[in-house]
Amino acid sequence: MDLDAHLPAILTGDTRAFGQWMAGAEGTIRDSLRSFASVLDVESVLQEALLRVWQVAPRFVADGRPNGLLRLGIRVARNLAVSELRRTKSRPASEEDLERAVAMAEEVDLSQSGPDPMLREVLKRCHRELPEKPRQAMTIRLAFEGGRTDDELATSVGMRLNTFLQNFTRARRMLAECLKRHGASVEEGLES
Repeated sequence: MDLDAHLPAILTGDTRAFGQWMAGAEGTIRDSLRSFASVLDVESVLQEALLRVWQVAPRFVADGRPNGLLRLGIRVARNLAVSELRRTKSRPASEEDLERAVAMAEEVDLSQSGPDPMLREVLKRCHRELPEKPRQAMTIRLAFEGGRTDDELATSVGMRLNTFLQNFTRARRMLAECLKRHGASVEEGLES
């Protein structure tokens, strides 16, 4: 389907038409960034690219080929990804670092430590239910027990510092909500 069918309305500033275009274009643009996923926060690059497409859309001139605005969106997204890669000098986490973090997390036997094995079981269940990125941020931070800075941890899992901290905060909040649902008393510090 040629998403440029929405172009006449988009050129007039119609946000609804842009939303429809975006719904059709988002997956394709995200897929075009797949090669950057191990070193960048692709979701943030995607959002910035969509915002920039919206900003330049009123000046866009179609070249007569299908999906011109989509092709522009892909180009903008890839250029942003390359710029971000150069700016942050990101690199994927080494297999060694990831394996060490996973091994350290697995070594902690939650069922044997502490006075309440049922609470430990609920904690393990709630931790497993976290979405991938928040769980990853929490797991690596716990595994290194303060032995590395958040900036180092973020880099080792291919996130920007801000994204890492947001994921960790999200993990804490979601963990607190899960514990409450299971009837556990949650300290105020965990919820904030």
